[in-house]
Amino acid sequence: MSKTIVQEVVFKNTTPKALYDLYMDAKKHSAATGSPAKISGKVGGSFSAHNGYITGKNLQLLKNKLIVQTWRAQDWNKDDLDSTFIIALKPKGNDVVLQAVHANVPDEQAKGIDKGWHEFYWEPWKKYLAGKPILKSDEM
Repeated sequence: MSKTIVQEVVFKNTTPKALYDLYMDAKKHSAATGSPAKISGKVGGSFSAHNGYITGKNLQLLKNKLIVQTWRAQDWNKDDLDSTFIIALKPKGNDVVLQAVHANVPDEQAKGIDKGWHEFYWEPWKKYLAGKPILKSDEM
């Protein structure tokens, strides 16, 4: 069985481009999460984050609006299918609403991943955008 995680996060005083770049630019992704990332900016290109703990491929990219990827973690069972991760960015005044859907997450991983998006992405992104230092993270 698998679960779908749905999250909505508001980022104050920023742009969809700034958030898109935080995720899709390897240098910014690494800086904003405190952990090494490699990411292709092309559909069909691969990515890895958190020192290779997370891997996948870009399925669809609409610059500054939408990111759709296959996504899996190193500690998943071999027979677990890849999940699908979607980020949609919507401007709202001076803010951006980030809608994240992470589908086909193995049941036993869902709670940790749901928490992990906040702990390893959304909260550090807010600090990064506010100019606060991000601690280096070697573990997920």
